[in-house]
Amino acid sequence: MNRLPNKIALITGGTQSIGKTIAELFQQHGAHVIISGSRPAEEGAKIARDIHAGMIYLKLDVTLESDWENAMHFIQQKYGRLDILVNNAGIEQPANSNRPQNPEDCSLQDWRTVHQVNLDGVFLGCKHVIPLMKKQENCSIVNIGSRSGLTGIPSSAAYSSSKAAVRNYTKTVAMYCASRRYPIRCNVIHPAAILTNMWEKEFGDDEWRGQRIARFSESIPLRRMGTPMDVAYAALYLASDESRFMTGSEIIIDGGIMSGSAASANETVISVSPAGTES
Repeated sequence: MNRLPNKIALITGGTQSIGKTIAELFQQHGAHVIISGSRPAEEGAKIARDIHAGMIYLKLDVTLESDWENAMHFIQQKYGRLDILVNNAGIEQPANSNRPQNPEDCSLQDWRTVHQVNLDGVFLGCKHVIPLMKKQENCSIVNIGSRSGLTGIPSSAAYSSSKAAVRNYTKTVAMYCASRRYPIRCNVIHPAAILTNMWEKEFGDDEWRGQRIARFSESIPLRRMGTPMDVAYAALYLASDESRFMTGSEIIIDGGIMSGSAASANETVISVSPAGTES
């Protein structure tokens, strides 16, 4: 059964990992999906077509207000409305930075860049979709937070700070829209231990990758890492009319980590050497 019949959905960071999986699932459930990203137009359009012939790609830098204004103008002209926004675009650290991201060594520029993408992008997204959504019925904003925004992460100062702010801002937007009687709900998903590209630097791509993942999975109550589809199903629920009595709410998708002692300050992934020793 289609759970998003004829809904118009915009997904930022929609060309890979969690964003792409959400786009695929939304399309399967009857939505007209627009994915956005920073890739060149032709490359992004090919990814969109590979998901579905009718899917649209918009080149959108979430840190630029002018890009959001252009995106809203395009959506207004083509569809006349927007029903769903998934603020998924995010980075753990700048692509061109190899500096440690802990509170002592993180550079001010890295700090600002991460917050620009992860937090300013959410602020601008919410700001610019509200005028379009408030004229519709039962619209939904889904922000992608992180378990890192719920607890201290020594190795990711900027990332965890930005995701904590997204958590609070979700509630602010939810209460604002409710106070204005706007038909807009705003909720946040907190994924953790989801096997995406962000984990590549931890697990590597050598013959010991599988063992590293298995060792790390032992610290997760459900004894496995999550998949992008685990997050996508939660986004589908929050985007659909099934969740019409939810706003300002949080869904944690972490295999039980935050419910037990595995939610510790030690972020070091167990590595496996050719000798089989742990470090």
